[in-house]
Amino acid sequence: MDFDPVFLARIQFAFTVTFHIIFPSFTIGLSAYIATLGVLWLGLDDERFHRLMRFWTKIFAVSFAMGVVSGIVLSYQFGTNWSRFSVAVGNVVGPLIGYEVLTAFFLEATFLGVLLFGFNRVPPWLYVLSAAIVAVGTAISAFWILAANSWMQTPAGHEIRGGIAYPLDWIAIIFNPSFVYRLAHMLNAAYLTTGFVVFAVGARYLLAGRFTDDARTMVRMAVGLLVVLAPLQLVIGDQHGLNTLKHQPIKVAAMEAHWDGSKPGDFHIFAWPDEKAETNRFAISIPRGSSLILTHDPSGLFPGLKSVPPQDRPPLLSVFFAFRIMLAIGFFMIAAALFGAWLWWRGRLFETRWFLHIISYSWWIGFVAVIAGWVVTESGRQPWLVQGVLRTSDAISPVPAASIATTLALFVVTYGIVFWMGIYYINRLIVRGPEGRAIEDAAALPSRPFAAAEAAAREATGG
Repeated sequence: MDFDPVFLARIQFAFTVTFHIIFPSFTIGLSAYIATLGVLWLGLDDERFHRLMRFWTKIFAVSFAMGVVSGIVLSYQFGTNWSRFSVAVGNVVGPLIGYEVLTAFFLEATFLGVLLFGFNRVPPWLYVLSAAIVAVGTAISAFWILAANSWMQTPAGHEIRGGIAYPLDWIAIIFNPSFVYRLAHMLNAAYLTTGFVVFAVGARYLLAGRFTDDARTMVRMAVGLLVVLAPLQLVIGDQHGLNTLKHQPIKVAAMEAHWDGSKPGDFHIFAWPDEKAETNRFAISIPRGSSLILTHDPSGLFPGLKSVPPQDRPPLLSVFFAFRIMLAIGFFMIAAALFGAWLWWRGRLFETRWFLHIISYSWWIGFVAVIAGWVVTESGRQPWLVQGVLRTSDAISPVPAASIATTLALFVVTYGIVFWMGIYYINRLIVRGPEGRAIEDAAALPSRPFAAAEAAAREATGG
């Protein structure tokens, strides 16, 4: 069987980056939460915040380590599978990634050591300062990675000589046309992701009747954060979409499955885009909805997929459905945050068990939204690896397809083992709780956190 090396290399990179993005999207937000707990501990002299700070720091350490391991593999792929990419645009992308290591990773790694091992060894102010510096370091890391990726989406500040990009203006390269929107969107997504994890853990503790004071604190802090950031993400996403329409209109056309640019665009709640027939099957649509959102005019026009040849269009199904998954999760987040805030205002947040049950199973939604967003971003740019500069097919290394297929299979197996080991250990830490007390049957940990504890609580209360 003949395999396409370009397709396999794309699948391999997509797999590894999908796995990797899970951890930065969590650790960026979690580090900020840990630093906030530390500041509250020092300011209010409340041991509860210190207890939560120590609890979440252990989970952060595991997630950070898994993010580092999975991130190293990505950088190696630039040399193994995408060497021509490195040759063509390495003068621009290489320094940006190097700056991330020099300004962020070393900073994070140094002060994470203080955060993990400095308790009772350094003054409390230095301990909390270390947490704050780690949080700043994760944001700086996102800054440089998003600068590099945004330049690939909307390149600026360079010139092409002999098929190779040379930097001319580093300010224009870093602050390229899409950078600010994409950085804000990603950072806010990371904070939302962490907020729902904290919300879910607090809800599960409340349902199980364990660590009640700490659980109430987690739930209150999560709701307070989410009720602001969830609606804000809608505003940021709208501005990001308008920026994308300006600089990458065919990506937007794929997101909306909009074929004919001479007509206003309908917003398809659901459809099955047929690329061969250049139409949408089974469409359930809001007439002129896309035009209203994107141009703020129901009669507004924007480019359709037919405005470019088929070979210049992105893979439609993945972009179209990933965008709708992201949207659906975003609206769920807004609804959950607003309803949680209303319950808090009514004094019923901790007693509305059906709502807590829903939240307790919603810890994963932020991760899925981030992955869906990256599918839209990266698949929507195809067939370009660097928009208008370098095609994906021209960036591949001269590596046999069989070699790529073999390493892809090895990655799937290895990452699967590492992922489940990490999740298992994080699960153990959550089950033990903020006070570090193990559940009675530690040898038979449940596959779902708190299942045993919830069962025991139901038995004790006759429920």
